[in-house]
Amino acid sequence: MSVDRVEETVGGQVTEAVTAEATTTALRYYSVAPGVRLNVRSGPGTNYTVVRILSEGAKVPIYCQSPGTTVTGPYGTTNIWDNINNGQYVSDAYVNTGSDGYVRPRCS
Repeated sequence: MSVDRVEETVGGQVTEAVTAEATTTALRYYSVAPGVRLNVRSGPGTNYTVVRILSEGAKVPIYCQSPGTTVTGPYGTTNIWDNINNGQYVSDAYVNTGSDGYVRPRCS
């Protein structure tokens, strides 16, 4: 199977189109709160191990979202955690999605 990735800036937002065979999905990147170095955890909660730290000004893709530990941050209080890579989650309270709810499907 071949996979093609194309990144493009649309209206100031970076988007990535992923094409695998006949399936195409648009993946949007979201900004992390300004001035924040954000912990990336191995699961959807503060009890999971920190696997890396995002630098200030980072933008992240959100593949899916899961309920987890409730966290208060610059964008409110929420129990939504964003899956940004395989086994990597950040609290949605630190990601500017423009919504207080889910913006992507729930992780399975």
